[in-house]
Amino acid sequence: MAAALALGGCTASPSADPPPTGRPVPAGGLRLVAFDSCDEALRQIRAAARAAVGPWGLGPGRDLLRFGAEAGADSGAQKAAGPASAPDFSGTNVHEAGVDEPDLVKTDGRRIVTYGRGVLTVVDPATRRQTGRLALDPAADRFSGQEGSLLLHGDRALVLLRAGRVPESTVPGRRPAPGVVGQARLVLVDLAAAPRVVGEYRIDGRMVDARQVGATARIVISSGHRLEFPQQPGERTDAQRIAANRGVIDKATLDDWLPRYEIRDGVRTVGSGRVGCDRVSRPAGFSAASTLTVLSFDLAAPALGAGDPVTVFADGDTVYSNGQRLYVAADQRWRTWRRAASPEARDVSTEIYQFDTAAGTPRFVAAGSVPGWLINQYALSEWDGHLRVATTTGDTWRRERSSQSGVYVLRADGPTLKRVGAVTGLGKGERIFAVRFVGGTGYVVTFRQTDPLYGVDLRDPAAPRVTGELKINGYSAYLHPAGDGRLIGVGQNATDEGQVTGTQVSLFDVADPARPTRIAQHHVARGWSEAEHDPHAFLYWPPERLVVIPVMQSGVDTDGPDGTKRPPFGGVLALRLGDKGFTVAGAVDHPGSLADGGERTPIRRSLMIDGVLWTVSDAGLKATALAGMTSLAWVPLS
Repeated sequence: MAAALALGGCTASPSADPPPTGRPVPAGGLRLVAFDSCDEALRQIRAAARAAVGPWGLGPGRDLLRFGAEAGADSGAQKAAGPASAPDFSGTNVHEAGVDEPDLVKTDGRRIVTYGRGVLTVVDPATRRQTGRLALDPAADRFSGQEGSLLLHGDRALVLLRAGRVPESTVPGRRPAPGVVGQARLVLVDLAAAPRVVGEYRIDGRMVDARQVGATARIVISSGHRLEFPQQPGERTDAQRIAANRGVIDKATLDDWLPRYEIRDGVRTVGSGRVGCDRVSRPAGFSAASTLTVLSFDLAAPALGAGDPVTVFADGDTVYSNGQRLYVAADQRWRTWRRAASPEARDVSTEIYQFDTAAGTPRFVAAGSVPGWLINQYALSEWDGHLRVATTTGDTWRRERSSQSGVYVLRADGPTLKRVGAVTGLGKGERIFAVRFVGGTGYVVTFRQTDPLYGVDLRDPAAPRVTGELKINGYSAYLHPAGDGRLIGVGQNATDEGQVTGTQVSLFDVADPARPTRIAQHHVARGWSEAEHDPHAFLYWPPERLVVIPVMQSGVDTDGPDGTKRPPFGGVLALRLGDKGFTVAGAVDHPGSLADGGERTPIRRSLMIDGVLWTVSDAGLKATALAGMTSLAWVPLS
């Protein structure tokens, strides 16, 4: 996984200076090259930075702090491993079974661990009581941009924190470039008794994503440079600005590029350093604007250690892994943000890199590209040795709407991911809102005014074809297979003109590929759900055929002749999936909290443990019996 996230977005050739505009030249080749020495590393990094720097600095490092990879999530319920007496529970809704993703709540059936507002809390689902509490960052809250997430293994929780800028003390003699260098914190907590910190790792950069297989957690960090380009008078030309910026680059050292880290044992610093030159690689072409570092930690070990860092001078924004292979995709849309009016800004492509992770250490296998850009990791899926990729090309923001979408099939042939088949022309004038691949079939949702749901037969990789199309108002932003030829969609209903009207849960019958139909719909007027953009918030529990999603609903309309306004609702909606559609199982809300001024606190996640529905908000956890949706317990997070 490590090397993977590193490569997307190679930006410039280091062999020659660009013209005075500072615009990046086309990306170079993929094959990774290690530096022969630190002196050679510094020479090549300076050359790459000189080639890529523009009048206003070195990009896209600053942009990547705002536009990072958002890991999507995917399917289903899990059953606890181990003895037959172990409880049944729903795990995190992840893309691929066996490849876990960080979230704000985790459970192994024996305990529920949640992190919010700087505090880690442990709840015993059997006694329905809080059994542990540990303040890790009292100043944090969900509105500060420092919200954290968790990974869980046995009696250990790894808390992933997105911290602020690097303190000056960690960069002796230098002030971090504003908005570029941040610091990520990884905190290892022992849960065997009262929660206690047993290790902490801090590194310059922003946390992009993490994945866990067994006890191994891999953390991906994006780090910007520390170069301070001068503030220059407005009358200077672009050529003069670039020359001044190159002067800064010529004086820079490796400390201005390579991430620094610090290791703590929970009490004191036990080690620190900078990623070594021997740990750094580069593709044939790169900009030196940022680095990606993958850290590997054994959560069963006594401490975190140095993380065995692997660093690459490159960028990446979308990760997909099926456990055996890992793909990293990087589109070039950042190039268009500064020059959206130019014709070449419309020609966006996505570079894709394949790594073999079956043997542990990632091994680069092949690289390729497809036209357009991805919506998220669900646009990627491997099946029978082929990678399926769904993208949108063209303009989606202009009045003429030249966009369309397609599905491409790639297969490794030596070092190249070669295209073996494609179907294009989907949703002309629209863009992709959701993708789901199930076996040899792909489902693609596009939207502008109506929601075409396309079924794509991918069983013959060389000749993919659209088998059916269903047009309905609104769109699905997340698709979830429910078995027996059924597909659940969560998104927004809309008018004939495309104006959204509230949360929509749809049930599609896709058993006949030529005739997909919607057999049920549940609409929450003026509602929206976090599951529309973060599938971690979606729960489908197959034993009960239960769909649970959080819903926020505004209270803008009136309830009856007295004209009183309906109060806003911030709970979860539970729907039971029947042969002919949905029935409402009930709804759950949480009491208010002082932190929210007494208002209802939105519920963000749901879990099933031993037949009990647990809901999680910033205020607390509630246990609810499915029979009658009656409350069993309230566990405040305070």
